[in-house]
Amino acid sequence: MFGESSYRRGAERQMRKPVVGVIGNAHRVENRFQVQMVGERNLRAVAEVSGGLPMMFAGAPDITDIGALLDVVDGIVLTGARANVHPTRFNVDPCERHEPYDIHRDEVALALSVACVARGVPLFGICRGLQEMNVAFGGSLHPEIREIPGRMNHRMPRLENGEIHPDPTVVFADRHDVELTPGGAFARLLGCEKIRVNSLHGQGILDPGKRVLVEGVAEDGTIEAIRIAEAPTFALGVQWHAEYDPQHNPVNRKLFEAFGEALVARQRAAA
Repeated sequence: MFGESSYRRGAERQMRKPVVGVIGNAHRVENRFQVQMVGERNLRAVAEVSGGLPMMFAGAPDITDIGALLDVVDGIVLTGARANVHPTRFNVDPCERHEPYDIHRDEVALALSVACVARGVPLFGICRGLQEMNVAFGGSLHPEIREIPGRMNHRMPRLENGEIHPDPTVVFADRHDVELTPGGAFARLLGCEKIRVNSLHGQGILDPGKRVLVEGVAEDGTIEAIRIAEAPTFALGVQWHAEYDPQHNPVNRKLFEAFGEALVARQRAAA
């Protein structure tokens, strides 16, 4: 009886959906109520394409224990966000023009990036997440990529009056090509050496971190895809918003599917 019960519990553990921690962002509702929030597209991408159970956790170090978190999840997604990584994280003075910042998320995400790689937990960084991964491994960022001579404006499209374009299909439309490193992880995963992606960011990688390998570059030289060298599992970052349409976009679908495969492998290894 005991043996049968133990066997059933073991089978149930192996059959459960992989749990994916998705980092939250500080936000204030009605300028009064402090909340942590995650865009629903991130959650749906994990659930519908990676096959995982998304679990939001707070980007707040006083209530998020990274060790305890990694004990219960099979992977981590560092999402995009409006806030920039604070410049003091890469030895640059802050500037009001480049606000807002989310220093509490910085603290969690940077430490978490290193911990995931060290513990072999699959890690997927998207937009700000890519930037956090780079800074975590000693890299730097430029606060406004479009200010570098020869670079395009990577920020989201706006109307003539300065307001964000109301149509999400316009905001998230593919806007530029990315050349992938021949024979690299992204080229092998996607089966090609050039892709086209959306663009909704101001900050971007300036100097790659020590273990950060550049695997994709935009037409203007902006770094768009990275992986962490010698990571034991999936540890990839993309500058574009791959969570927008992986249900239909073949590039983003392959990325989330590959992340899902890494989740299952991690789950089996831990069983």
